[in-house]
Amino acid sequence: MLDPKLIRATPEVVAAAMRRRHKTLDLDVLITLESRRREALTKAETLKAERNAVSGQIADLKKRKEDATGHIEAMRRVGEEIKALDIEANAAEEEFMGLLMAIPNLPDDSVPDGADAEDNIVVRTWGEPALPDFPARPHWEIGGALGLLDWERAAKIAQARFSLFVGQGARLERAIQSFMLTLHTEQHGYTEVAPPFLVAPESLRASGQLPKFEEDLFRLREGLYLSPTSEVQLTNLHRDEIFDAGTLPRYYTAYSPCFRAEAGSAGQESRGLIRQHQFDKVEMYKFVAPETSADELETLVANAEDVLQGLGLPYRVVLLCAGDMGFSALKTYDLEVWMPGMGKYVEISSCSNCGDFQARRGQIRYRREPGGKPELVHTLNGSGLAIGRTWAAVAENYQQADGTIRVPDALQAFMGTAVIG
Repeated sequence: MLDPKLIRATPEVVAAAMRRRHKTLDLDVLITLESRRREALTKAETLKAERNAVSGQIADLKKRKEDATGHIEAMRRVGEEIKALDIEANAAEEEFMGLLMAIPNLPDDSVPDGADAEDNIVVRTWGEPALPDFPARPHWEIGGALGLLDWERAAKIAQARFSLFVGQGARLERAIQSFMLTLHTEQHGYTEVAPPFLVAPESLRASGQLPKFEEDLFRLREGLYLSPTSEVQLTNLHRDEIFDAGTLPRYYTAYSPCFRAEAGSAGQESRGLIRQHQFDKVEMYKFVAPETSADELETLVANAEDVLQGLGLPYRVVLLCAGDMGFSALKTYDLEVWMPGMGKYVEISSCSNCGDFQARRGQIRYRREPGGKPELVHTLNGSGLAIGRTWAAVAENYQQADGTIRVPDALQAFMGTAVIG
């Protein structure tokens, strides 16, 4: 959530930032609500001062045993008017804050202008995005031919856009998860968390999924939701808490299944593991001091890159333009892995600096020194990585002419084999 003071003091700054995001912002509504709130509060304060003065007069009249009925009746009416003004001010404030919750984060000055993915900037590439010297197949064909993926039974159990890993396919998925968590905890300094997979509405509000993205979520009748990403759980680890001085930064990583009701895009991405209602992911999350968050984002991206480099998967790093960033982010890098069977790069990680946007929603603060005034932390999140898409990238990049899959060296200890076939 943006700082309400920013909109109240400099609404034109927020409007300009929304134009960079190619979003419309009805400033007139916000300004009108703020005027209503201020006017009601001003009138109420004037009437309260009048009531205080008249209360003294009433006391004097009673002391002199004179009739104070008229004054008392007048103050009763004043009290009712004050109550009505307080209700009006609170209603305007509530509506203002409701609109504020739907406004995305302001893009950082270093974020390029642009409307969509076509305007994103490739920052660097790693590895050779090569095609094999035989016809490359997409991962859904490879997995189906080897009996590693069973789409028909997945649809029978649930519906379309769910997957079923079988045998060595399931073991490969588990191996990828173990490799990622081991790397992040043993080499990158993250603390592993095994969170609940169901989350409360207030958790989704703190991380930014509610109220704006209600339709993308699976809601349960108990009022809980299936988590769309463990970014939600990790954001809320320290909701309504104050970090002691000297205890930042904090790094966390978690595996969780993720559930999204989004329909997804048509074409190639409607097949295979690229866009599913349920998918597995290892998440990285940071709570840091504001002055360090820009550098922490670069390190976060490097941690995600280490996974891809460890698996020998070619990829590129893309800086997202203002119009293509997620709701809570002020700056985002995407990592896109090369998929020879699909003949293109596919997003496999998104790493974002959210500034104090989530921290304000979740009231996550810290003290610079013992006894100091609490300040909002900055939060960062990144996929480290999406497991299903990593599975697909391994299958496509390590496919062999005889139809088998060579297991990357980094996964062989987890798999117990060098070839899947």
